[in-house]
Amino acid sequence: MDHERIIHIFRCLSTRTDSSHAVSVRDIQNYLFENSGMENVSAVTIRRDIDRLIAMGNDIEISYGSHNTACYRLCRKGFTFNEIRFVTDAVSVSKFLSPQQKQRFIKKFEGMCSENETRQLIRRISLNDIGIPSLDILENLENIYSIIEQRRKIVFDYGKFNTDRKMIYYTKNRDVIPLKVRYFSERFYLRCYNVTEGVFRTYRIDRMKNITAGERAGKRPELPEDRAFVVNVFEPDFFETVTLLVNKTLLDEMLEKLGRYSTMRPDPKNADRVIVRVYAGVNKQFYEWVMRFGDDMEILSPKYVRDEFAQLLRRVLGKYLK
Repeated sequence: MDHERIIHIFRCLSTRTDSSHAVSVRDIQNYLFENSGMENVSAVTIRRDIDRLIAMGNDIEISYGSHNTACYRLCRKGFTFNEIRFVTDAVSVSKFLSPQQKQRFIKKFEGMCSENETRQLIRRISLNDIGIPSLDILENLENIYSIIEQRRKIVFDYGKFNTDRKMIYYTKNRDVIPLKVRYFSERFYLRCYNVTEGVFRTYRIDRMKNITAGERAGKRPELPEDRAFVVNVFEPDFFETVTLLVNKTLLDEMLEKLGRYSTMRPDPKNADRVIVRVYAGVNKQFYEWVMRFGDDMEILSPKYVRDEFAQLLRRVLGKYLK
């Protein structure tokens, strides 16, 4: 009975107290009666149980109100309320979780909040219902992490959409070793090494199905470290230091996107322009990224990159000048 009573007192402190709310011994007595049917629990017993909880390492603060009445609140419950709010907001907008999965996640976090905080949490959350109910990405991730830990090759079917907007999964013999899960541009990817081809490959985890462990992998190659700005997680054709002439209005976006791989200085010929030098992975996706900015961005050098981009623009323009 002592253990059961202490658990209920701890639950009372967890749900009824927070940074601005505390409970008295009388409040705890009422809670024990309403939630567990425990009657006539003395104030001395409750104070002794609270001392035990403190001795167990729980951070319980004692304050005094009117008539020198002792009040108690549980501090540092693991997550702060702002941390819980941040995590639940991230869960609510995830496009990889179904609405049911989001509700289960958020319900668990509600158990870490006081009743007052839970009411604030519910008012704040608006669930994004765009999920993937036909594919459990959490299960995919769990399987992949397990296979990586077992140091085995990976077998899976890979899906692509057809013209009817249906995901069609293909079975293919892939001699690949899974190396690392990467989150990039709001998607989960699996970086692998193809043993037969001797190259690194990247797969979207939300398009993988029937994931199983293959034979034991041999020596695992080291993934190359991030050393340049890349538009996506796929391997570029080559790496090069590219000089760009950029409209000054894009400066914030350039700083956020290009990060430590770039340097920037004012254009001495035009106060409205900035010269940006960036070490980048160059491929078609890089050129498409440059296209996004229209005449607000120009590739200045090297000449062969500028010429290759110009050829792509001519091919695009030729589609419209026939």
